[in-house]
Amino acid sequence: MEERIDRIRQQLHAHSYKLTPQREATLRVLLENEEDHLSAEDVYLLVKEKAPEIGLATVYRTLELMSDLHILQKINFGDGVARYEFRNEDAEHHHHHLICVMCGTVDEIHEDLLGEVEQAVSDKFKFHILDHRLSFHGVCHRCIDKVDTNEIANVKSNIPE
Repeated sequence: MEERIDRIRQQLHAHSYKLTPQREATLRVLLENEEDHLSAEDVYLLVKEKAPEIGLATVYRTLELMSDLHILQKINFGDGVARYEFRNEDAEHHHHHLICVMCGTVDEIHEDLLGEVEQAVSDKFKFHILDHRLSFHGVCHRCIDKVDTNEIANVKSNIPE
């Protein structure tokens, strides 16, 4: 974790920003909960446990700054809530998500399965693709084991448009 904090400190300095204690506390919470796709409110509640003096506005500003500097990726799973995750410095593309409409679990797909599709789109539309994102909305393996197929058919109305 310390190595990542140091790299982020260097990125901030390169853009004339400092890694303040408030920013560091926010980043540490995100690093400790990296798999959880936290909202700003989630981050704030966790930061408050460690640093009660930090306000919600400070957390929001920190998250926005980190997004602007491409340290964090701001994502939305169709429910109107912005969530944050670290950008993978080594990946060519953003990873993809499997979103369960029953329990709300978000699983990640780290394999880039869209190489051929991306090339076809690029060729057909003469469009230089910089990145792509893909989210699948459905029922996860955990929920499938708990419900019958009629119940799965009924949840289709919960899928965001």
